[in-house]
Order: sequence, then structure tokens, then C-alpha cells
Amino acid sequence: MSERDVMEYDLVVVGAGPAGLSTAIRYKQLNPEATVCVLEKASEIGAHILSGAVMEPGYLDTLLPEWREHKPAICVAAQKDRFAWLTQTRAYRLPTPPQQKNHGNYIISLGSLCKWMAEKAEELEIDVFPGFAGATALFNDADEVIGVRCGDMGVNKAGEHGPAYAPGVDIHAKFTVLSEGCRGSISKQLIRKYQLDTGKSPQTYGLGFKELWQLPAGRTRPGTIQHTIGWPLDSKTYGGSFLYELDDDRVYIGFVTGLDYADPNFSPFEAFQQFKNHPINKKLLDGGEILSAGARTIVEGGLQSLPTMDMPGALLAGDSAGTINVTKIKGIHMAIGTGMLAAEHLSEAATTSGFDARWRASKLNAELHKVRNIRPGFNKGLWRGLLTAVIETVTLGKLPRTLQNHADHNSLTKLAEHSDPDYQWVERQLPPRDRLASVYFASNAHEEDQPVHLKVADTDLCISKCTVEYGNPCTRFCPAGVYEIVEDADGARRLQINSSNCVHCKACDIKDPYEQINWVTPEGGSGPNYQNL
Repeated sequence: MSERDVMEYDLVVVGAGPAGLSTAIRYKQLNPEATVCVLEKASEIGAHILSGAVMEPGYLDTLLPEWREHKPAICVAAQKDRFAWLTQTRAYRLPTPPQQKNHGNYIISLGSLCKWMAEKAEELEIDVFPGFAGATALFNDADEVIGVRCGDMGVNKAGEHGPAYAPGVDIHAKFTVLSEGCRGSISKQLIRKYQLDTGKSPQTYGLGFKELWQLPAGRTRPGTIQHTIGWPLDSKTYGGSFLYELDDDRVYIGFVTGLDYADPNFSPFEAFQQFKNHPINKKLLDGGEILSAGARTIVEGGLQSLPTMDMPGALLAGDSAGTINVTKIKGIHMAIGTGMLAAEHLSEAATTSGFDARWRASKLNAELHKVRNIRPGFNKGLWRGLLTAVIETVTLGKLPRTLQNHADHNSLTKLAEHSDPDYQWVERQLPPRDRLASVYFASNAHEEDQPVHLKVADTDLCISKCTVEYGNPCTRFCPAGVYEIVEDADGARRLQINSSNCVHCKACDIKDPYEQINWVTPEGGSGPNYQNL
């Protein structure tokens, strides 16, 4: 058996998103002699980064003020906000919520920004390793985290070592920071191991779709930011859209559906396609072409669902913890701010202990506290949610109550008790025609002969119990057509997992009503290769 190489660092960061890179950069700024490395499972920095994205620049101005001289490939100053309620054929303008006013903010490509931040990290002599997937945490005899193990390379589908087999490197470090993004693999393991979510409200998530379109000349008004609620969802389903108009006749368009939806027959992908075919959007997009597309889950639970952020030897940062401000529809500034605070805490305290208390005493916590009841307020429907949002906004979050969330996996109604809502969906004409066509625009790449990274504990349950109770909702909630029920020549039905389609969104790990799907990291470098998303 091949021996594993061991690399020693003062700090290892798992995930090269805004939280992870901010942690590494700030720690190195404060400790120039320290050794720091950043692991990223994507083939290159930014390739798995998917965000709306409108950024509040304050924390980045503090961390790397020179960013304004080296702006991302897409970086457009916000000019105008629009907020509307949609019916099937109309859009009714509503007052823009104060949390969503964007004066001074920027529409950016977060993937491009992270790529530049990684370059700045390397200038500080931080080791940045794309293509290395953190697979599991490492522990000492005292049960403290002492680093991470990277996934093995060259293992075939049967689990055997192929000719190019190489065991994953062990990274040992004084401190480990997990910034893997939403539903991170190691983060999930450690939250469970150290019971970091004890006493917290269940976490809840959304599934977001995003496309970058090239439009005919003269279509866009650069800097215009539009959000909508309403159609194509019914009043019981949480979600909404974004449309960000860019320079060079380009536009970002996207849709987010809360994964606490109840309809077992609902398809988030189809809801997004319906939204694009609304008259106001079809007129904008008609004649254009998709340049890139992707999907990703979003942490929506808010302050009451935030796990304890420190544990022996390690910290959670950014979406690994769930620091996004869902009401603002922004998480970049929270991720960067949390990463900077984590680095400052490790530098000053020389221990991970106490970081959670420090974060909760910070203005980052105060920002989430003001809006903590808005997302769970929608658990009882659109109109109740809007009323809660108004009250929470007017009182600045000072109400003496904290509403709780519900776990997404147990929110589906069983078929025997279900009646399909009338979504008033229309015959659509804009691309893509189906989920496989959408995956094409994600530039997906997985080595076909590697182990399936979507672990289903009991596939027989899929055909027996799940078919009867829910009608196999995995075949609908997955945005990439990974899960398929097929019939063999003898008439037997079985679950087929098309793992090479996977865009690493993690929706299956979250929404499966039996909690038997476990998303684990595939071979490093696998997955989507998002461009300018």
C-alpha cells in the first residue's frame, strides 16, 4: 500500500471561496512568517463558484483595497433597483425593501473575483492547491482536528486502484478553517461529530439557478437590479428571481426555490424555465444565447440555524456555517467579514476556542439578528411572510421572539395526501429544452471510471417505499438529471445514478425525504467549470 505524504502548515483552509481566501489572506497579513495553504476541489479557482452576485464592497475594501484597480471580468456598479410581484402575464411594481437597496454595491462575477484573490494570496506566499478535494478531517488522540485528508486519485468505479492511483495527501495544521460553501462535506461531518447544531433551529436551504446570457445590442441597462416574487410559484412555496443587467449586452438571470417546498411533483428546474418565459423576460431574452449556466444550493436558515462555529482545532466560516443574509440576497460581504474575523481570532487567541462567542458579539451577528424572523416568516405562505418582513423591518428586528425553521427533508407531502397546485405554467420556448442541455452550459467534467460520489444507502427503498409515498422526487428536484428510474429488459425497475451529470449543488443531500443520499467529494478537479458566474 502506498504511503501518504504529509504536509505541515500553521493553517489549512478548505475551500477557495470568499470566506476561505479572506481567512488565508488576513492570517498571512497578520503573520507573515506563518505557513498557510488553501485546498480547492475544483480544477481551477472559481470554477465551482456560483453566486448571484451583488456585493457590498466594505469588507473587501478593508482586506484588499486594491481590488478596485483589478476588478473582476464582470463588475458593474449598481444603478437602479426594481422589485415586482408577478402573475402569469403581468408584473406589478412594489416598493423595494430597504435591505435590497443597492446604492454603492456592485454586480460581479464572484468566480472571477476569487480567482484574483487567489493570485493575491499566492503573492503573499500562501500555497493555493486547486484540484485537491478535502475528503475527511484528521484527529489526534484528544479528538481535536489536526488537519484534513485529500481524496485519493486514480480509484476506478469498482473501488480498485487504477494505474494512475495516488493516495490523497494528509495536511496537518495547527488550525483548520472549513469554508467549503453550502453543505460542505467535512463541515457536515464535524457538525455532526461535535454536535455543533445542538439547540439550534433546523437549517433550511434554497436551490438557485443562474445563467449568463449574451443579448442583441442595446437590450440592457447596465447596473439595473431586479428581483421578483410570485409566479411561477404558488403562494405556499418560498422563492423568487433575480435579473442583473450587465455591460456588453449581457445579463445574469436566475431563480431560487426554497427547498422546504411541499409538492412532491414540483421541479425547481421547470420553475426557472417558466420564469424565463414570462412576457417581461421573454422579450428581453428572445434572440439571445446562453453563455454559461449552473445551479447551487444556498443556506437560508439565518441566525437561529447557525451552528456553533468553533470546535477543537477547527472553525466554520462563510456558507459552511450559514452566514448569508438571505433578506439582502447577499452573502459575499458576510463571508469575507467572517473570514477576516476568523484570521484575527486565530492570530490573537492562538486557539479556535472562543471564536463563536467573538462572532456573535460582532456586527456580523448584529446584521443577521435584525432580519432573523423574515425567512422563517414565509413558512406559512407568501402573504404571512410579507407581513412578517414588514414588521421585522420596521422594528429593526427588536421583537422579543425568534421564529424557527423546519428541516427541508421532511417537508414533502405524501402522494396519498397531495393534490397538485395550479401553477398556471405556460408552454415555453426559450432554451435550454431540458436539464441535460443545461448541464452542457456548466462545462461539466467527471472522469467516468471513478466511484459514484452520490451514496444511496438503500436503493431498494427507492423502488418500493419512495415510489409509493413520494413518486421518486429525486428525479425532479435534481437540477442535472442525476437520478433516473429505469426499467430493465426483465421489467424490473431500478435507480440509475448518472453521476457524471452532477453539478455539485448538494440538493439531493438536503431534500431526500429519507435522508439516505450522502454527497461525498468526487476526485479532485471533477465537476462544473463555471465561466464568469
